[in-house]
Parts: sequence; structure tokens; C-alpha cells
Amino acid sequence: MQLFLMRHGEAGYQAHSDRERTLTDTGRYHTSVMSNWLAKSVVEFDLVLVSPYLRAQQSWQEVSKHFPEPRKWLVLDELVPSGDPATAADLTLAYAQQYKADKVLVIAHMPLLGYMVSELVAGTEPPLFATSGVTLIDKHCESATLVWQHAPHTIS
Repeated sequence: MQLFLMRHGEAGYQAHSDRERTLTDTGRYHTSVMSNWLAKSVVEFDLVLVSPYLRAQQSWQEVSKHFPEPRKWLVLDELVPSGDPATAADLTLAYAQQYKADKVLVIAHMPLLGYMVSELVAGTEPPLFATSGVTLIDKHCESATLVWQHAPHTIS
């Protein structure tokens, strides 16, 4: 299974709550740039899991313009910034197994994503994710490898 972990695009701070923060124009642009870059090597996602926060939902809207409709996509309340990384990682793997997904995209937040990488790839320190950044984890049976991590500024 290829697991793509993506941080939402840059978001503004003019909102009533953290949950309601929206993408900036730069956030939309960088998410589109990353999606376009990703679409050169990934034809489609079987499963997409998205945070319920508005900026993550808007990031998925941008990403979805570059890919065919996934077989399944779900909003998971566990994919919030303060979510438990072990639970988020376990749920991601359980849904991937349930839907027999080979290519899975998760759109969520820091610090959750960094800690999820540590949960999924033994012995890996939690990496930082730039906004719109994507990390690829290759998972086979019990073995998982961090293949690459890119951000809008590293792909141009």
C-alpha cells in the first residue's frame, strides 16, 4: 500500500474557531501545485480520508480537481490537530484494509501527521510538514518505509 499523508494548505486566522479557518489564495495555489505534481506519478487514490476542519476540506476540494473520484472518501473526526496519532494511524490502516485500498490519501494537520509517520514507520522521528506538504509511506505487511517528503518549495 502507498500511503500519502498531506497537510492542508496555508490557512488564514480570520475565523471564529480553529475548525473554521479557511485556505488563503496561496494555500489553494500551493495545494493545486502539489496535486498537479502528484498526479504525474499517481493515477488515482482508492481511499481518501479527510479531517473535518474547513481548511482540510478545502484542500481536498483542490486535490480532487486533479484526480478521478476515489472509490471511497470519508471525513474522520480523529484527523484533527489534537487527534491521537496511534488511533489515527490504526483507523487509516483499518479503512485501507476494509476498502482494499492500495493508494490512500490522508489530508490532515500538524502535529498529528508528523506523529502518524512515527506510528507507521518504526524508529522514525516525527517530521515537520510544510503546508500542502506530502509524505509517501510504502507499507507492505508489517513493514513500512518513508519513501519521500515534498513541499511546494521542493518540487519546483
